[in-house]
Amino acid sequence: MASSDLDFMNGGGELGELTRHHPWQHTPLGLPQTWPESLKTTLRLLLTSNHPMFIWWGQELTQFYNDAYRQTMGPERHPSALGQPGRDCWGEIWDIIGPQIEDVMNGKGATWHVDQLVPVTRHGKRENVWWTYGYSPIADENGIQGVLVICNDVTAAHQSRDELEQLNRQLAEQIREREEAQTALKVLVSTLEERVVTRSQEEQQLRSMFEQAPAFIAFLKGPTHIFELVNSAYYKLVGHRNLIGRPVRQALPDIEGQGFYELLDSVYTSGQTFVGNSLQVVLQKSVDAEPETAYVDLVYQPIFSEAGEVIGIFVLGSDVSAKKTAQDQVAVYQQQLEKMIAEGATALEETQSALRQATKLEAIGKLTGGVAHDFNNILQVISGNLQLLTDNVSGNKEAEKRLSIAGQAVARGAKLSSQLLSFARRQPLQPAVLNLGRTVSKMDDMLRRSLGEEVEIETITAAGLWNTLADPNQLENVLLNIAINARDAMKGKGKLTIEMANTLLDRQYTARYEDVTPGEYVMIAVSDTGAGMSAEIQERAFDPFFTTKAEGEGTGLGLSMAYGFAKQSAGHINIYSEVGHGTTVRLYLPRVLAEETQLQTILPGPVSGGTETILVVEDDISVQSTVVDMLRGLGYQVLKASDAQSALTILKSGMHIDLLFTDVVMPGPLRSPELARLAKSHLPRLEILFTSGYAQSAIVHGGRLDHGVELLSKPYHREDLARKIRHILANREQADLLEAASKELQQKKTQLQQTQQGNHADNPGMTSILLVEDNEDLRNTACDFLAMMGYQVQGAASAEAALTLLESGRFDVLLTDIKLPGLSGTQLAEQAAEKIPGIRIIFASGYGEKPKLSSGRECTLLTKPYDLQQLQHALKA
Repeated sequence: MASSDLDFMNGGGELGELTRHHPWQHTPLGLPQTWPESLKTTLRLLLTSNHPMFIWWGQELTQFYNDAYRQTMGPERHPSALGQPGRDCWGEIWDIIGPQIEDVMNGKGATWHVDQLVPVTRHGKRENVWWTYGYSPIADENGIQGVLVICNDVTAAHQSRDELEQLNRQLAEQIREREEAQTALKVLVSTLEERVVTRSQEEQQLRSMFEQAPAFIAFLKGPTHIFELVNSAYYKLVGHRNLIGRPVRQALPDIEGQGFYELLDSVYTSGQTFVGNSLQVVLQKSVDAEPETAYVDLVYQPIFSEAGEVIGIFVLGSDVSAKKTAQDQVAVYQQQLEKMIAEGATALEETQSALRQATKLEAIGKLTGGVAHDFNNILQVISGNLQLLTDNVSGNKEAEKRLSIAGQAVARGAKLSSQLLSFARRQPLQPAVLNLGRTVSKMDDMLRRSLGEEVEIETITAAGLWNTLADPNQLENVLLNIAINARDAMKGKGKLTIEMANTLLDRQYTARYEDVTPGEYVMIAVSDTGAGMSAEIQERAFDPFFTTKAEGEGTGLGLSMAYGFAKQSAGHINIYSEVGHGTTVRLYLPRVLAEETQLQTILPGPVSGGTETILVVEDDISVQSTVVDMLRGLGYQVLKASDAQSALTILKSGMHIDLLFTDVVMPGPLRSPELARLAKSHLPRLEILFTSGYAQSAIVHGGRLDHGVELLSKPYHREDLARKIRHILANREQADLLEAASKELQQKKTQLQQTQQGNHADNPGMTSILLVEDNEDLRNTACDFLAMMGYQVQGAASAEAALTLLESGRFDVLLTDIKLPGLSGTQLAEQAAEKIPGIRIIFASGYGEKPKLSSGRECTLLTKPYDLQQLQHALKA
C-alpha cells in the first residue's frame, strides 16, 4: 500500500498509529484505499483534532475515535473498540444512544445532547457519566453513511451543579432556621464559598483549555451569526479585531463574496453539517494590512434547542496553510482529481435525471399515440359522415351552416390529434432542406398577426447559417406555438427575440441526455421577457396537457409537440428560465450539407373515382362503414373485412381485387404489413394503401415512411381519399400499359429502327431523356420501353438523384412524376430549366392538373395511365 493512499490517516498520535495498522480488510469497510471520500475526509478531521470525537460508519456502525476520546474510555474498551461494531461495544447503553443514532442515520438531521446521563463501565466498575455531545450525519452522493460525534465529559461540572443545587436548598433551609442554627449557617456559607471558588476554578480551567486549543473555535448565535465565543486560534487566523457581540457580516466584512456567509446561512436554514477541506479564504487582518490568503479545514455544526430548532452554529477548524504550501503539487493534483469526480458525479446525476425524464416522456408518448389513434378513428367517422351528408343537404342553408360548423370542429380535433402525434413521435414527416433564416423570415407577418402589436419581435440570424433537414410545416407550427406561449407569459406585452446560430454539441454535453448525438446543429432560440418558470414547472413543461394557463385558454400540447418534433427530427430541445426574468426555448436541428429545397405548393387535381374493386380492412366498424360508403359514392366496387385474417381469406378466394386499403393497427395475430406481403404474393398486381391514426414503426422509421409505402393518415377527407387511390391505380395502369407496349415494341424493334432515321427531330437515338419516377417497377419498365423505342434514357428515383445526373450529362427531355420523395417534380423542373435552358419538360401524373412553373416556362402534361401513342405524342409535341 502506497503511503499516499493513507495520507488521510496521518497524525493522530496513538489512535492514528492504531488506525493505520488496523486489519481493516477483515471488517465490512475493506481496505482503506476503497473507502469513500466522505469517510476519509471526516477521519482526517477526527485524527487531527484535540477535541474528543468518534465516528460510527456504515450499517455495522464500525467505530473510529481519537486520542482525546481515548482518555474517557477504560481498559475494557480501549483499544478493542477501534473497528468494532457500535452495538457490540456499547451494548450496555444502547437503549440510550441506539435510537439517537438511528434517527440520524434515517435522515432526521443532526442532534445535540446537553448534560446527558450515560452510565458506563470503566476500570471495572459502573459509573454515572454525564456527556454533552452532538451527532451529525456524514453523507455523500449515496445518502447518509455514518455519524460524526463531537463530545465532552461534563461529569465534574454536572456534579458541581448538583452539589450547588443541594447547597442552595440547604442554604434556604438554614435561612428559615437561622435563629436556631446560626452556627450551622456560618459553616454552610463557608462551605458554599469554597464550592463557588472550586466551580470558578473549573470554569477557568475549561476557558483556559478553550483558549489554548490548537484548533480555531467559535460559537455563533442566531440567524445573523453573532459571535458569542472565540478562542485565540480564531483571532490568530482572522486578526485581533472586535468580534464578540457582532454579526459575522459586520465583524468579518473582508470575506464577503467568498461563499462563507452563504454556507453559514445554508447550515442554519437546513440544519445540515458542513465539512470543508483546504478551503481558501482571503483575510485582511487589519485596516492597513495587505490581504492574506489562508487555507482551512473547518466544520460548521448546527446547534439545536430542546425544541429541535437551530439556535446557533459551532465552528471548528484548523489552519492548514503551511501544510498546503508544503504539499502544493499534491494539493493541485488532488483538486483536479476531486473536480473530475465532482464533475463526473454531477454529469451522472444529470444523465440519470435526463434518462428518467426521457423514459417518462417516452411512456407518455406511447399512451398519447394510442389515444390519438382511437381519437382519429372517431374523427374519421364524424368527418366521413359529414362529407356524405353534404350532397344530401345541398341548397339547405341552415343544414349547410351546421355541417360547416361541425366540419370546423373536426378540423380542430384533427389539429389536437396532430399535436398529440407530434409529441408521441408518430407523425410522418416530410422533411426538406431548410435555411432557418429564410424560414423564420417568411413567418414574420404570421407571427406579428398572432402576437399582436404590443409584442416587439427581434430576429437575429448569424452569418453563414448552415442548412438543416426538417419538415417545414411542422417547424412553423412548433415556432408558432412557442411564440404564442411566450406572448401569454408576457401577458400580451413585451419583447420576443428569435436567434439563429450554428453550434456544436460536444460529447460532454450530450452525455447528459439519452438520445442526443454529438455533432453540428443549427440552433434556433426563442426568448421572451415574461414571468419565467420555476424549476418545478420546467420539469413538467414538456408533459402533454400540462399548462399553467387558466382553464380553456390552452391545451398544454404546444411544448410537448415541440419536444416530439425535435426528437423525431433527430434534434434536441431544452428550456432555460428564471422566475421574473423570462424564458428561452432552444431547438437544435442537425446540420446537413445539401442545398436548400425550394418549397412550392402543388395544386391538387380534380376529384374523380373509378370502377375498380377495393378491399377495405378496418376493425372499427363505424370507420369501416363510413369508408365503404365514401368509396361506393366514388363509384368503386367495395369488399370489407374486420381483421387481417378475414381479409387474407378474401384475397385467397380468387376474387378480382385491384387495391387493398388497410388500417395499420389490426387485432389478431396477423399484422397489416404481413397481410400486405402475403397479399402481394397471391396477387402481384394488387396495389396497397395503408391508413392509420398514427405512424407505426412497422411502416415508418426515423419519422419517415418506408420506401415504396403509401399511407393516408386519419382523419382524411373524401377528396384526399379519392386523389390518393386514383394516383396509386393510375401508376399501376401506367405500368401495365408500358409493359404491354414493351412487348409489342420488342417485336417491332427492327422496323422502328429502320423507320426512325433522319434528322434530329425524327431520330430517337439522338434524343437523351432523363426519367424520374420513385416507383421502382414503373421506372424500370418505362426505361426499358423508351430504350426499345430507340431513345437514350437514364432513370432516377428522386429529384436529388436527378439533379446529380443533370450536372454530369446533357439531356434533351426531363420526364418526371410530380409527387416525389424530397424535392417535388415541379421543383426539379425549375432547377433543370436553369441548368439546361433548352430542355423540354414533361410531367407524368395521375392527378390530372398541369403544374405552373414560376418562370412561366411551358411544359407538357402526360396523364397517367398513358399508352404508347400518348407517350410518343408527348415526346414529339
